[in-house]
Amino acid sequence: MQNLNVLEASVPQVAATLTKKSPRPRHSAVAEPWKRSWFYCAPGEISTFGWLVLLHAAALTGLVLVPSLGGSLWPGWPVAISAVALTILGGLGTTVCYHRSLTHGGVQLRPFAENVLIFFAMLNGSGKPSTWVANHRLHHSSSDTDEDISSPMQGGFWWAHLRWLWQAGQAPVARYAPDLERPIYRFWGAMQVPILALSFFGGLYFGVAACLWLGPLRLLWALHAQCTINSVCHFGDSKAIGGSSKNVWWLAPLHFLQGENWHRNHHEEPTDARLGQSKIQLDLGWWSIMALKFCGLAARIRRPRATSS
Repeated sequence: MQNLNVLEASVPQVAATLTKKSPRPRHSAVAEPWKRSWFYCAPGEISTFGWLVLLHAAALTGLVLVPSLGGSLWPGWPVAISAVALTILGGLGTTVCYHRSLTHGGVQLRPFAENVLIFFAMLNGSGKPSTWVANHRLHHSSSDTDEDISSPMQGGFWWAHLRWLWQAGQAPVARYAPDLERPIYRFWGAMQVPILALSFFGGLYFGVAACLWLGPLRLLWALHAQCTINSVCHFGDSKAIGGSSKNVWWLAPLHFLQGENWHRNHHEEPTDARLGQSKIQLDLGWWSIMALKFCGLAARIRRPRATSS
């Protein structure tokens, strides 16, 4: 876990150790990529850009075309409930497994729970665990600086919300997530395209409207909900403890109460497995960790705030 030491430091401590260079995200192929056209793609990221264009185009086309051909956009309650359930499960995969466990070591998941959560996170469009973790560790190690991979302080709202995904350049896994360079995570990396195909087209079995809800619409909801963490939740005071991160209560419903909107809490203490720090800061991710612990599927839960108090 030595590679996580930098993440356990506070943001001001980390920022003080950085040497400011050119105004670019670390590992970006060009300086100030946020000033380039929206169509600029970092090396190797054309597929990412194409995937995001496909999602938006398919959703818009479906919303216009289905009713114009006399069809109904309502897929029925079973499909609608399934779409919401998959979004929630995918969100838990991202917040509990990718974020709190793999990135920050806030909880140790048993292999069964970890792999199930990885599957649902990937089905939600969160991508490979190794890449997600590497990018997020880079974000914490350079938060609010020119080298931050997704900071709105440099590129503004849309850079932080979407554009960095295909324009910043990926953080090297070998440097930022060497603990994930293992066969099981390579397997999940190889499964990314088949899982995304299943996620996008799987609903066709139940009809066009079901495919729209279970595919593009669900994936777009998950995408933009997750992206608000980098954009909306990073417009705070960059000089405060936790940097520009902020708690945004009204994002809770968009995230299905999973806790990621309590983002200042997270940046103040990244290794804390609990993001919602009070009874009114609802945190389904934390409750899920407690449920997994009760079932013997989670252990070594870290609560540095509780220990210090």
